[in-house]
Order: sequence, then C-alpha cells, then structure tokens
Amino acid sequence: MNTAEKSLRHLVEKWLAPTPTVRIRVVQFGRMRADKMRYAHIEASTLTGTRAIFFFRHADGCWCVFPPQIARPSMTRYPLSA
Repeated sequence: MNTAEKSLRHLVEKWLAPTPTVRIRVVQFGRMRADKMRYAHIEASTLTGTRAIFFFRHADGCWCVFPPQIARPSMTRYPLSA
C-alpha cells in the first residue's frame, strides 16, 4: 500500500476538494478513549455551506475515514493431547 495515498493531506484533498475559495480548518485533533488512536475532525467551508469529516489513524500509520476496529477478547481452541 502506498502510504502517501493514505496520508491525512491526501485524504483531505480527496474528500473535501480544497480550492482557493474553500476554507479548510482542523476543528479538533486528539485521541479516542477506547484505544488511544488518533483522530482529526476537518471542516471545509464554502459560500454554500460547511462539510466536515472525521479521519482516523490506524495502527499501520495510515489515515482513513472509518475508525479502526477495536481489539476484542477472543477465545482460541487448542487440541487436547492424548
């Protein structure tokens, strides 16, 4: 996977399409409570309205528009030795 395609800058340009007339700003940047993963709340303002998207940083360092899956407890079955 090309990490440049998953950078926060690339995703903001892809999803919010900034132009000279579109104002982009970071509304909030922080960590989620459950797993301490980073998120960014980005907003694009135009004359016709405002759009906002949350971006989430995954464990591999890439940013995505969906949150990373939370690690959950799991059970593993081991064969019994005879």
